[in-house]
Amino acid sequence: MSIPKFIKLTTTAVPLPIENVDTDQIIPARFLKAVERKGFGDNLFRDWRYDEQNVPVATFPLNDPRFSGDILVAAKNFGCGSSREHAAWAIFDYGFRVVVSSFFADIFKNNALNNGLLPIQVSEDFLQRVFAAIEADPAAQFEVDLQNQTLTIVSTGEQTSFEIDGYKKECLLNGYDDVDYLMSIRPEIEAYESAHRA
Repeated sequence: MSIPKFIKLTTTAVPLPIENVDTDQIIPARFLKAVERKGFGDNLFRDWRYDEQNVPVATFPLNDPRFSGDILVAAKNFGCGSSREHAAWAIFDYGFRVVVSSFFADIFKNNALNNGLLPIQVSEDFLQRVFAAIEADPAAQFEVDLQNQTLTIVSTGEQTSFEIDGYKKECLLNGYDDVDYLMSIRPEIEAYESAHRA
């Protein structure tokens, strides 16, 4: 599966100030029947977005018309629980390209990177500044620069750097999945095989 290139993104953000969000809350198990990656966004945070009568919960951030954008800002320990890749699929399919938190579960973080979703881990202090900027102005802009590995609160100029695996960074910058990457270095692979042929 090829993914969209990710170089630089400037957008608003949706706040989710809830700690310990697990993958069953991100995408409940009863919606894991599909075999394609499309359509999972419809059920992202399903049990929080809708009540038992299937009516949208007005107070939930994804239903709040003040909030929009390609960044989901979550509290610490996001993506804990089971290892289901569908959690990353659902967030990406909904339209988010970035998730910001002060801590991610490792399996979720890897699943996100494998599916075109950039998890940005920041300090708890900077995370609270991001939440404060959104609270002060829901239309606040944030800039994600993958090449330079920075996240900036545009209104204040506050900036932090983030870590990312070099291989995953190259894949996101070029819109590669693992197969695309191997195809991109095919000449080097063939040259190596030719040089080391028995």
